[in-house]
Amino acid sequence: MRQVIPPQLRLGELDIAAIELDPKSRDDIPQLLRGLQYIYVTPEVRERVFAILEDIVPEGVAGKADTGTGRPGMDQWKILVLGALRLGLNTDYDRLHELANEHKTIRRMLGHPGWAENDSDRYELQTLKDNLRLFTPEILERINLEVVRAGHTLVKKSPDAPLHVRVDSFVVETDVHFPTDIGLLWDAVRVLVGIVAGLCEDLNVAGWRQSAHLLRQLKKLYRQVQKAKHSTSKDPDRRAAKREDVRAAHRAYLERAEALLAQVRQTRVHLLLCPVPDWVLAQIDLFLSDGERQIDQIRRRVLCGQTIPHDEKVFSIFQRHTQWVSKGKAGVPVELGLPVAVVEDQYRFILAHQVMEKTSDDQVAVPLMERAHAAFPEIAAASFDKGFHSPANQSKLAELLPLVVLPKKGKLSESERARENDPEFVRLRRQHSAVESAINALEAHGLDRCPDHGIDGFKRYVGLAVLARNIQRLGVIVREQEAARHRAPDRQAA
Repeated sequence: MRQVIPPQLRLGELDIAAIELDPKSRDDIPQLLRGLQYIYVTPEVRERVFAILEDIVPEGVAGKADTGTGRPGMDQWKILVLGALRLGLNTDYDRLHELANEHKTIRRMLGHPGWAENDSDRYELQTLKDNLRLFTPEILERINLEVVRAGHTLVKKSPDAPLHVRVDSFVVETDVHFPTDIGLLWDAVRVLVGIVAGLCEDLNVAGWRQSAHLLRQLKKLYRQVQKAKHSTSKDPDRRAAKREDVRAAHRAYLERAEALLAQVRQTRVHLLLCPVPDWVLAQIDLFLSDGERQIDQIRRRVLCGQTIPHDEKVFSIFQRHTQWVSKGKAGVPVELGLPVAVVEDQYRFILAHQVMEKTSDDQVAVPLMERAHAAFPEIAAASFDKGFHSPANQSKLAELLPLVVLPKKGKLSESERARENDPEFVRLRRQHSAVESAINALEAHGLDRCPDHGIDGFKRYVGLAVLARNIQRLGVIVREQEAARHRAPDRQAA
């Protein structure tokens, strides 16, 4: 039976509330564990968070599995602890596996006794991967709201105290190599040949015994295309000869790739008579279409001299959600990933975030603030940069919030100049740059590059990073308040 946490302590197990953390440690781990410990020891927070954790259930045959039958599975509390550590420490599964099995304090936070352990108390690497993938963006957002509200009860003088938020976006990179059309074609063909050759070997179908040799031949042609460069000579005959060499290298590469794709199509017809799952055939069709698209684009660009429109380009056949983002930053001409917008308050909590799929800053400003304001009605002011501006955003945000600090692009009218010269507007605009600190903290704790696959994995990774950051912030506040209480008697004695 899967449960949030076992209700009964085992022999030798230390209650999570009794775990002592070094108050002088400046490492990330004690901060994260203190935030988790506060969630556990605060009854009203624990009750709400545990109710959300009960929704972390693996998929069964038809929908969610039954939590009362089958194998017990990992407790949801352990999943929360390990997920917060993975992103809070910006670590991979291998290090998380080592920490979960060998770090004494972390194992106590996971509910393991310090002695009398058995083999069932050890974690397998795949177990960690499978269970952390049970998080969904919706579950993470709900837990995040409870963590932020718990933090507000510690720092706000009253529940109705106003919140001043800052909104900005940054790019979270996907784990892809730099895209070129010839490189994407190579990716599509090598994956296709690998899938089909493996199936033919398992099903005893002839035709792909020399698959490795065929790929080596294609890769040689791919390397020749990479090395082919246009001439910089002033002699037009030399430039023309070099241009023809480049085209010849591309023609040879395309001819070999087309021959392999034709062979894959022929084999696919034979595979229809074999017991091959539909999802495997769908995968073959997908990579076939990728190869055909890249061949068409290479031929148009190199042989016909055309310019490929941006909306026709694909930047990764493995992470298809990857976008080409050029924000005009110095030293960063382009980033490959997805923009993420965040809403941070004056207490440095991330109230809301949104992954921006084919969406610009001005398109996400209103829905993001509507969602944040619905969760935190005490938001009284919000500051943005000029990228979020549009006339419609100005009017809609003004209806939603008492004060909107959204500078206008271009020339200002007299009324707009008066609005932007208002002392409160100026004060909050000067404080807006503090959101860069929150973005830097998120990037340092996991959101520099997303290693998880697919758009669902990307959104889960971002949501878990925001939650881990807020748990760490909660732990920092609790530790600071505890240190202040310990200093108070010393001052009175002095």
